[in-house]
Amino acid sequence: MFLRESGHYKTSYRADMALFPHPAVRRTVWASLFLLFVPVPLFGSEHLLAVLTLNAINLVGALGLTVLLGYAGQISLGHGAFMSVGAYTAANLAVRLDLPFWLTLPAGAAMAALIGIVVGLPSLRIRGFYLAISTLAAQLVIEWIINRTPAISGGIQASIHVPRPELFGLRLDSAAELYLFVLAVAVAGLLAALNLGRSRLGRAMIAVREHETAASLMGVDVARVKLAAFALSAAYGGVAGVLFTYYLGVANYQQYTFAISIYYLAINIIGGLGSVWGALLGLAFLSLVPRFVFLAMTSVGSWFVDLAYMAQAVAQVRQMTFGILILVFLVLEPEGIAALWRRARNWLRTWPFSY
Repeated sequence: MFLRESGHYKTSYRADMALFPHPAVRRTVWASLFLLFVPVPLFGSEHLLAVLTLNAINLVGALGLTVLLGYAGQISLGHGAFMSVGAYTAANLAVRLDLPFWLTLPAGAAMAALIGIVVGLPSLRIRGFYLAISTLAAQLVIEWIINRTPAISGGIQASIHVPRPELFGLRLDSAAELYLFVLAVAVAGLLAALNLGRSRLGRAMIAVREHETAASLMGVDVARVKLAAFALSAAYGGVAGVLFTYYLGVANYQQYTFAISIYYLAINIIGGLGSVWGALLGLAFLSLVPRFVFLAMTSVGSWFVDLAYMAQAVAQVRQMTFGILILVFLVLEPEGIAALWRRARNWLRTWPFSY
């Protein structure tokens, strides 16, 4: 009823394979991009810009897990390690060699992709629970190496302070400038992930996810596809780590612990595995959860928790809420919020008619 597809004829393969084939969808996408790139940085408060910037960085990191888990069907609990590799690579290149961000950003992605290939080697022989444990071990090992290697991190509990990025001689210092910088990278990563699913490699990943033996019989190089999935996923994680480093102005291993890997896993499960838009919906949903938890704990939590321990209680309840949401969606809606959106969209197509 609200979005009729009749009357729009596709007369070429290019039109049929367009990323946004319907004119109304294209107009919506362009309007959303205009809203995010023009009015928001001009009139948005610093708090709003900070929230949107952090969510844009988290979107890049979550898309990396979408490629690996959603497209290729390979689980990973070590996504935070890839982010730390990218972050420390960029930080060292920026501080020691004074390289600009347009060199440190791809360098961080490339180093993370290389480590991702190494971490992905066990996927050639193991899968499922055992693969998850191997990636968890990689998370702990990489975290230990970075934390205890002064040449990389400066030593235990040390941090590397990174200067703000510069573009055409202009240092990006303000909240609006950093927001636009991060948003541009996030939009590029989103479009790349959308197009990956329509490419030859993306279809090969989906074939491996559905049935490795059948994919191999059809000529798919399963080993190459798995390693490519780990490399691309790690590259996304590396880019997210670089963006965190430039936005916060510091590289510290505590930003890339196992907790952030679980957070990105929750985004994909709740949003919908294998769906790029699901990752976006899951991120939007989970970004609201900490605020609801904070409001609930500050209003009624004082009845059960001493105010001196309220901050710790809020953090623990937030993690518990993420776990409960994962269980709820796995049991009641395994395909996530993306499936709910698809059903609502299909209903709106025919409403108020029954067919």
